[in-house]
Amino acid sequence: MKRSTDRILTTHTGSLPRPENLIAMMREKENHRPYDEAAFATRVHQSVLDVVRRQCEIGIAIPGDGEQSKSGFASYQSERFGGFEPAEPQPPRRPIMLLARDQQVFAEYYADYFSRAMMAAALAPPVTFVCTGPVRYIGHAAVQHDIETLKEALSGQSYVEAFMPSANPLNLATIRNEYYRTQEEFEVACIEATREEYQAILNAGLILQVDDPGLGTNLWGCIDLPADDGKRKAEAHLEKLNHALRGLPRDRIRYHSCYSINHGPLVYSMPLREWIGYALRVDAEAISFEAMNPRHMHDYHTFEDVRVPDGKIIVPGMLNHGHNWVEHPELIAELTVNYANLVGRENVQIGTDCGFASQAGAREVHPTVVWAKLAALVEGAELASRRLWARQTATVPA
Repeated sequence: MKRSTDRILTTHTGSLPRPENLIAMMREKENHRPYDEAAFATRVHQSVLDVVRRQCEIGIAIPGDGEQSKSGFASYQSERFGGFEPAEPQPPRRPIMLLARDQQVFAEYYADYFSRAMMAAALAPPVTFVCTGPVRYIGHAAVQHDIETLKEALSGQSYVEAFMPSANPLNLATIRNEYYRTQEEFEVACIEATREEYQAILNAGLILQVDDPGLGTNLWGCIDLPADDGKRKAEAHLEKLNHALRGLPRDRIRYHSCYSINHGPLVYSMPLREWIGYALRVDAEAISFEAMNPRHMHDYHTFEDVRVPDGKIIVPGMLNHGHNWVEHPELIAELTVNYANLVGRENVQIGTDCGFASQAGAREVHPTVVWAKLAALVEGAELASRRLWARQTATVPA
């Protein structure tokens, strides 16, 4: 993985807005209504070409395909893994609980928010699945097509390296198991199946980004656990995650966890200080996390006390994914320099807090604003680089 040896490198966390003509066809596909498969493939292909070109023109050093072929986590995984079937009958939908204490204290806000965003932005009603047979990876052709399209889009462009996200197998393991004798056997099967996608991405020479909201959101946010129980659950999660990454080249892997994902008050969101100790133990070289929102802008102070292990890179988010302001390049530069001064400039890349339009139908940040934000990210990185790599000219006596 390239490091910031002569300038601060820029990237993002994966999802970028899809064009309206692609979303319209995705909606038909996700609702199992008739659609033109050839036209859909053409639209995905062109969308990837466009989104990669725009990233490179702006100056994003480490671009991705914007996840243009994916409408969201749940539908993407349901297409690439066998052994799961829709539950019959579908159980009643329960309220989303990402940050239980925030949702209790600000119940009216969250009732409104979830009615118009998050899962409400999905292109089709969510489906509850059940494991009814051996878990196996069936997405070989799909991931290969994504890889080939991204590489075609990168051809002739100026960039440093490229990445592709893939979901954590522990997301799959939250599905109800009706096939394996034990939950442990079920989790192992999910891990082994997911490793096939990881390996395909790595074999293609791309950076693998492992997406894992669970290390933060699910452990501290969903359940009010006693401290010791939370730590035990976090340790178990970390052990399973590293088992999924065993033997893979850690210097080609980066890890992203959106531990304050919802666009809300975040009064009770997890401080970076509580999360980073676990994240730095993931067998990945780079660790991406949220930094550009008012609950986390001060979090660079964490690294006054927390040492980043040798060989690790941190990727603080310098663009917020939930609001339509465009971050000022001077603020981006200031925070970037603060992180770099604490952990070493070569150990810092900068990106986004989380994905834009992680549910393809979401428009919480307008696409035109997304691209303005990414341009500000590059400008902020350039300002920070000039400050971090400034050289004083020594005056030599005659």
